Amino acid sequence: MNDRIASAPYGHLPDGRAVTRFALSNRNGASAEILDYGGILASLRVADRDGRHDNVVLGCADLEGYCADRSYFGALVGRYANRIAHGRFRLDGTSYQLACNDPPNALHGGHQGYNRSLWRAEIRGNAGGPALALHHVSPDGDEGYPGRLTIEVLYAFGADDALRIDYTVTTDRPTVVNLTSHSYFNLAGEGSGDVYGHELMIAADAFTPVDATLIPTGEVRSVAGTPFDFRAAAPIGRNIRAADEQILRGGGFDHNFVLRAADAGALRLAAVVRDPRSGRVMEVSTTEPGVQFYSGNSIDSRRRGSGGRPYRPGDGFCLETQHFPDSPNRDSFPSTALRPGHTLRSTTVYRFGTDR
Repeated sequence: MNDRIASAPYGHLPDGRAVTRFALSNRNGASAEILDYGGILASLRVADRDGRHDNVVLGCADLEGYCADRSYFGALVGRYANRIAHGRFRLDGTSYQLACNDPPNALHGGHQGYNRSLWRAEIRGNAGGPALALHHVSPDGDEGYPGRLTIEVLYAFGADDALRIDYTVTTDRPTVVNLTSHSYFNLAGEGSGDVYGHELMIAADAFTPVDATLIPTGEVRSVAGTPFDFRAAAPIGRNIRAADEQILRGGGFDHNFVLRAADAGALRLAAVVRDPRSGRVMEVSTTEPGVQFYSGNSIDSRRRGSGGRPYRPGDGFCLETQHFPDSPNRDSFPSTALRPGHTLRSTTVYRFGTDR
């Protein structure tokens, strides 16, 4: 089997626009399926320790499900991934009011974020495997954000079973930008039950505690002695019901972890996850300074998943590589400002293997 990319119709949006599904396959029999609607990673099939390929990302059964989805299954999110307090920030002396779609805060770009955009797709040759470039132009004032953004997101799936996502963004006015992929993973296979037995290591010595509305307080707190200490691999479910204020606020884990320092633009290890049942291992590397670990606490169980089975909270986890939540309002956090003449470049790699 050779590396290849194929496309097929996936349906039509309510306004009649056609949606296409792209399948990137490698010589190992692994594959990734991506929609041009929302840039959604709809399926990712990789081998377990016995060579069986299963889909390890959660998703919806059809396009209607994705259009109604409120869990951001597999989607590209922006203009600002995660939360901005009260949907307000100041940049260069000017105040901006955003759409507050997660009252009282702005979340993942607003009511019509990039997860609800139809991206322009371009199939590309790539020495590292089949690649799909997605393009989107976000107009000035989109959901309250200043500046016209020109965005390219490149998905590449190589023979090493690594899904690489490269983000490239430019603007014509000063603005703030924070993009991520909101995929939910279950390394035992989509729809197979909860992920609490998955063993997680996060390469972070600190995290950013949140207030009651999940906005960072500004503190950078050591993970030592807390349920957030994943410096050594531990089951996701080990402390998920701990009587800890931060766990109670998130309903589980829904927090930004401060990754260890690396050279600017260099990939750094963010996390490693292992599923003891299947033997699958996922390694996450990124150029971003943080990663949001979300234990799927509020997964919407009203619809069936892509495999036909209903989901429950905890049936998937997210590792959203990112800048920190509410950074535009926190001078001590890494800046998310982007100005004309500069290009934002960000890369995240999800590499899959087995424990033998």
